[in-house]
Amino acid sequence: MESLMDQDPVASLPTPIRSFVRIVETINRRIGRFAMYLVFVMIGILLYSSISKTFFFPSLWTLEMAQFVMVAFYMLGGPYSMQLNSHVRMDLIYGSWSPKKKAIIDSITIIMLLVYLSILLYGGISSTSYALEYGERSYSAWRPYMSPIKIIMCLSIVLMLLQAIAVWFRDIATIMYGDNSENAEAQS
Repeated sequence: MESLMDQDPVASLPTPIRSFVRIVETINRRIGRFAMYLVFVMIGILLYSSISKTFFFPSLWTLEMAQFVMVAFYMLGGPYSMQLNSHVRMDLIYGSWSPKKKAIIDSITIIMLLVYLSILLYGGISSTSYALEYGERSYSAWRPYMSPIKIIMCLSIVLMLLQAIAVWFRDIATIMYGDNSENAEAQS
């Protein structure tokens, strides 16, 4: 029977870090799975738009609402995608590296991602506070308030930051204690 350490290198980290990783990944998994279904909401909005344009009166709100739903889908799904390690990357060299070497490179690049996301969050908070303070509206004919989608964007950036930190802890654990595949190969 495998020990906890053989199953997941994060299990070897201190309890507060292990708890942080577990909580962040649980939150992002639940929000990400919810966000997956927003694509069907967007399809429904666009279908309604097509039907109303063909048979009734064109709706002013459908295109922009579909864009808002798509932004929520994309932004809320980002942290979950990062958790699943399914972001697009150049795999020419990376794919041939060992899990430990990948973790070393990822732990360096994640620091750059944290800087980028922090700057993005700073700008997002500034833009959101402006939208809330002045009741910013879109320039379209529908003129929806911009604050709800900006709040979702800021929340998503925070979730992405937290997930990036959790991934960084996972990389550090892999560097220090190895990976499941390395442990399985060593036992064979």
